[in-house]
Amino acid sequence: MRSNLNKYNNLTQRIIAALVGVFIILAAIIYGQWTYFAVFFVLCAFTQLEFYKLVGLDGMLPLKFWGTITGLSIYTITFLVRAEHLNPQIYFAIAPIASTVYFVKLYKKNDKKPFTNIAFTFLGIIYVAVPFSLLHIAVFYEGTYSFQIILGSLFILWASDTGAYFAGVKFGKTKLFARISPKKTWEGALGGTILAFIFAIIMASNFDEIEDWQWLCIAGIIVIAGTYGDLVESLFKRSMDIKDSGTTIPGHGGFLDRFDGLLLAAPFISAFLMLFD
Repeated sequence: MRSNLNKYNNLTQRIIAALVGVFIILAAIIYGQWTYFAVFFVLCAFTQLEFYKLVGLDGMLPLKFWGTITGLSIYTITFLVRAEHLNPQIYFAIAPIASTVYFVKLYKKNDKKPFTNIAFTFLGIIYVAVPFSLLHIAVFYEGTYSFQIILGSLFILWASDTGAYFAGVKFGKTKLFARISPKKTWEGALGGTILAFIFAIIMASNFDEIEDWQWLCIAGIIVIAGTYGDLVESLFKRSMDIKDSGTTIPGHGGFLDRFDGLLLAAPFISAFLMLFD
């Protein structure tokens, strides 16, 4: 597919890849809890592996396999607990699973900075796997699987990204955070904010799982946290002097490029849902 898309310009590639990706994600979420689980399990794994790959470019030696296994264990356990297939006591299994990282590093003879690399291993878990795991708070908000909140949140996030992109291209002049991301502008951010709140109103009109004011709050969280998520990932890439986190998704870069806003927004959305139930 990637070779077929190479004949198109960047914007066309971006639109085609986005449509295909959106269709797969939405179909999985709407079809049922296990297809939702499977698709986001794969996204979590690829995103975390991509993070470790990028850290490796900077000379670090994180434990890719053990870090990813630990992250996916947290993702899976959280899903099964929220779906009421497992007792919450299973969360105590996460600590010994994560602690195996220390044991493995004892046998890495060529690792000159083992604790630095252990830190980067855990950073991959915290930065990627934990936010993906927190999405389960939204899908099991009322105790049983429901796609309303996660679907609505994704629509708002995509609306924010799309509005910011096109408003930035058309009207962007005033730099938002030039030191980190020279292309981002206040005009783009405003365009993203407007479109995000329009979609929040649409979600409030069509979904009844949460109150209208909660949808507006989620939109505000996504606009702010999503923008910062993009900036944080830009800071991460800039520290390693790379443009994109990968080439997996035509027109978009890598998985971190595509889900950077979600990674920072998910913890705030889940906290909001739990604290203001």
